[in-house]
Amino acid sequence: MFDHLIPQRVAEATARIHGIAHVTPVLTSRTLNARAGSAVFLKCENLQRVGAFKFRGAYNAVSRLDDGTRAKGVITHSSGNHAQGLALASKLLGVPCTIVMPDNAPAVKKAATAGYGATIVQCAPIDRERVALQLAQANEYTLIHPYDNGNIIAGAGTAAWELFDQVGELDYLFVPVGGGGLISGSALAAVERSPGCRVIGVEPESADDANQSWRNGTVTTLDVVPDTLADGLRTRFIGERNLFVMQRYVSDMTTVSEVAIQVTLRFVWERMKIIIEPSSAVALAPVLLGTYPVRGRVGVLISGGNVSWDVVCRFLSIDRVS
Repeated sequence: MFDHLIPQRVAEATARIHGIAHVTPVLTSRTLNARAGSAVFLKCENLQRVGAFKFRGAYNAVSRLDDGTRAKGVITHSSGNHAQGLALASKLLGVPCTIVMPDNAPAVKKAATAGYGATIVQCAPIDRERVALQLAQANEYTLIHPYDNGNIIAGAGTAAWELFDQVGELDYLFVPVGGGGLISGSALAAVERSPGCRVIGVEPESADDANQSWRNGTVTTLDVVPDTLADGLRTRFIGERNLFVMQRYVSDMTTVSEVAIQVTLRFVWERMKIIIEPSSAVALAPVLLGTYPVRGRVGVLISGGNVSWDVVCRFLSIDRVS
């Protein structure tokens, strides 16, 4: 059913966004390498346009629409990074854009989305998919799903494709998992660029819908929106397209605790001197803390850097992370 989801789509997306998306740097740390017992390469999508990898997929998706479809406008639902990515992509391409955002989305992400010219509609977190679909049908908007969309998946995979260009083949690639767009795109890239690479998906313990889905072979929906510091991973279920790719090309899935996320966030901020958001720390935590043993060359996709200080302060305490 989704046989069009092939590595060639990632190659095409890489060409399409060339010169539009930033080529983000890869950072290393001797301290991190010593703790992990491996050579670790951080692909810093926190330095991408809008501060997250999401711009890649959003631009790829909107740029592929015909003129008539663009004129009617696009819509999505997102807690922040996809919202910002779609808003900027739409602005660059002259497309009207509406974003349905949960009312608990970080203020910094709401402000940035509005700053790119999108119209924001707020709703309860559990209602965002329904509200977006209703508005799309009522106004003839094109729904650009944040992860269950072939062009979004291919665009997201360009970050891993670029990482392989920069550092060569890897033994492992750790990817944070929300709806599954980044990991499915990354897995497609790895198939082509580093066939021996084990692609590992990582989720917060309280948001393990993708873990359950991958292991059971069917999309599992959580009863409630997960309460996790990693606001970008507060999804209740992954997409059908994403699971299709994950079951074929993802080697393993794992989870990390909220304390592990906090410890990792603090390490990166203090030792590596870059600002990443908690969702990014999720991918690095198993490597840094040794909960998922690795050897050889290890890539980690740092998915974004759009962190709200107020949100972090509500979760972060010295006693819990020291």
